[in-house]
Amino acid sequence: MPTSLVTGGAGFMGAHVVRELLAMGHTVVALDDLSGGFADQVDPRATFVQGSINDYALVDALFAQHRFDHVYHLAAYAAEGLSHFIRSFNYQNNLIGSIHLINASVRHGVKCFVFTSSIAVYGALQPPMREDMMPKPEDPYGVAKLAVEMDLYAARHMFGLNYVVFRPHNVYGEFQNIGDRYRNVVGIFMNQLMQGLPLSVFGDGEQQRAFSYIGDIAPLMARCVEVPAAYGEVFNIGADTPYTVNQLARAVMQAMGVEGVVKHVEARNEVVHAWSDHSKLHRVFGPQPSTPLVDGLRRMAEWARRVGARQSKPFGHIEIEQKLPPVWKQQA
Repeated sequence: MPTSLVTGGAGFMGAHVVRELLAMGHTVVALDDLSGGFADQVDPRATFVQGSINDYALVDALFAQHRFDHVYHLAAYAAEGLSHFIRSFNYQNNLIGSIHLINASVRHGVKCFVFTSSIAVYGALQPPMREDMMPKPEDPYGVAKLAVEMDLYAARHMFGLNYVVFRPHNVYGEFQNIGDRYRNVVGIFMNQLMQGLPLSVFGDGEQQRAFSYIGDIAPLMARCVEVPAAYGEVFNIGADTPYTVNQLARAVMQAMGVEGVVKHVEARNEVVHAWSDHSKLHRVFGPQPSTPLVDGLRRMAEWARRVGARQSKPFGHIEIEQKLPPVWKQQA
């Protein structure tokens, strides 16, 4: 029976991957500092450890104790737009912590390291983004993700560490931190509706994204270690159909059964059109399910209504105030 470590295991994507691994028969250790996750989201069949990937002594002790076969690294502070203003925090949490996990994996002979990267590595390249394009990230979050990808490549060629990298995009669904005001637009919209607040849309709302349901993502991420053809490869993963943020706002209102109001706020510096091609994924893993947006939003809305509106604290580590979007400055 394989033993797997899931970092960020109490968070949105991590909690789903934990459940998929348990269903596959893995023994699972979920590590999370609860900065964005919730302990009650961790399946009780898993061993939950509260702690940070930056706590090197804790990480080394876990590797020594459990002798992990696989590492699923999903821990990150994934506020892409905010990363411009929290550069040091971003690199410490999303890059340096990742490198320590890679070191531990090499030292302890991990069979496969699964890393959740991001479509952010492509920056403003013309969509649909493909894995054979030269990455050109436009924000520190994307830079950190690409740096980890490159380090994994070097570790495989130097030490033989197998890895699989996924670049998901705009994933939504149950367990998302709907109280986080800086990321996860679907969760933000649902949370605002439950509080009777207008839906805040940056700029004209014509930015395009392909919104990806977590139920289509987590199972494949969990079982990729059983597909040797995926080792040493990078895959885009997510939905194919792009929608504007304005279209998303209307769809979320319908899913929640609430006629809300859209409030357009000052535009922020972001990639306008971003979605990816998934041909490579289908070649290696075969046809994959694709939940229509209306169905995925309905499932998430049912869950959101059960847990209710959530409040999160403003981010307390802003390092640069210049050009910080006014709506975030008001909340900081």
